[in-house]
Amino acid sequence: MKHIKFISLSLILLTVLGSCKKDFLQQNDPNSVAVTNYFKTENDVLLAVNGCYAALRSANTIGETSDLWTDQRSDDTGTNDSQSNSGEPFQFNNFSLVPGNSYLYTHWLAMYNVISDCNIILTNIDKATFTTANNKAIYKAETESIRALIYFHLVRQFGDVPLVVTQPTTVDQINALTFRVPQAQVYSQIVADLKDAVSSPLPTTQATGTIGRLSLAAVNTLLGQVYLTMATTQDQSNRTANLNNALTYLTAAYNYKSFGSLSSIPYTDVFDVTKKSTCPELIWQLVYKQGDPIYSSVIAANSQAAGETVDSQKPSSSVGDNVTHDLVFEYETGDPRMAFSIKYANAASVKDWYVTKFRDVSSAAGVNGYGGNDWILMRYADVILMLAEVNNYLGNTAAAIQYLDMVRLRAGVPTYEVSSQTAPYSTNFPTLKLAILHERRVELAFEHHRWFDLLRTFTNDELVSYFHAKSEANFGSAVLANFSSKDRYFPIPFKEYNLNPAKMYQNPGY
Repeated sequence: MKHIKFISLSLILLTVLGSCKKDFLQQNDPNSVAVTNYFKTENDVLLAVNGCYAALRSANTIGETSDLWTDQRSDDTGTNDSQSNSGEPFQFNNFSLVPGNSYLYTHWLAMYNVISDCNIILTNIDKATFTTANNKAIYKAETESIRALIYFHLVRQFGDVPLVVTQPTTVDQINALTFRVPQAQVYSQIVADLKDAVSSPLPTTQATGTIGRLSLAAVNTLLGQVYLTMATTQDQSNRTANLNNALTYLTAAYNYKSFGSLSSIPYTDVFDVTKKSTCPELIWQLVYKQGDPIYSSVIAANSQAAGETVDSQKPSSSVGDNVTHDLVFEYETGDPRMAFSIKYANAASVKDWYVTKFRDVSSAAGVNGYGGNDWILMRYADVILMLAEVNNYLGNTAAAIQYLDMVRLRAGVPTYEVSSQTAPYSTNFPTLKLAILHERRVELAFEHHRWFDLLRTFTNDELVSYFHAKSEANFGSAVLANFSSKDRYFPIPFKEYNLNPAKMYQNPGY
């Protein structure tokens, strides 16, 4: 990524706190800059856009350690400690989440802070002078895409959410915007933002010097996924149209690839820190700086279990990123992705499976675990499997299998046709739909896709049945019986609900 100097837009906002009589207490902060006066040059806009990118790295938004809102909500991994931190992280894995959960509230605030920053840029970008119209269009497209991405996460997690696309400047304006709108309205805004970005002069792919920035390949990928999600979770009267739109944009993303066959890219290369700037499978990633105490990656060190040395030189005293036995048992015999992605820790204090997919044992990362792993938001195996999914829904079975086999052949496992004739594969995945879901699980494990894949694949009732059919013994301390239809969405954080219980109504079951 281009060198980024980070700024916090919250520090340049002129916050309206109310009015009072003019007296000696009413003073101006000499270090503050009113937002209306900030955006003057192209570089001012660039710094602000870079700040939006930087905000995505946070564990409270969608960064590498944001698995509490994603994987830990699924059947892949989870926090089994129900005692530390008042048991709040465990609530996600245990399906016992309450509206007062402080982690959930922090996540909500962080996501809306990103949206606020994007809105500030889009509201004020016309005030700045640009060297070229293309640069202005690119920064606008990047900002719209980041806003769309955050809203896409929020609408899948919470359902109806407040939709704010302008910069409020008064308390009354803020109050007027504090209400949930129907999901369809949120999706319409997401699509509008991404369609605008698709038509922009963004580069087609990431390139040297722009690693970590958005491209047309990334925007098409996201828009295709949005349409696929709308087709499977929203108004079914538009299902076919949404599926065809998904096919159009995912195909466009696929056609931007700079490699021939997926099999030409070793699976391990995707996660190799020495190849993160050159691996052609990567579409968009969040950049972390190896060896830097502040901007380095921690996922390798945090994933590692006590007594292990595969992930990081940093010694661990914890269970690491714990893997459910449900996922362990889903890997097919001989699948090399299993050997690379997970390992059994045999220390006296652990004796369980942990994640090894993200590694940096380099001297640059050192014993402090200052890793160089970038967090991969999009890669081509994901696009290919979504193409398998959408083709299957459209009845293009042969095409769906062809895409599915691209991933299976790269992994070194038998084709779908061969595997579907054998047990236990045919027993565990009796339909092509379930076979694609399985492939996404083992290919994209721990990359924060699984929960959203489940929501896209099953209706509410089907998802409840899916979880209840699993073995409780494979989920540690989490109680599967807790899972019910309410768990399709998170609760609205209590502090947000309490602002206006009528307009910020609570999700059912909470």
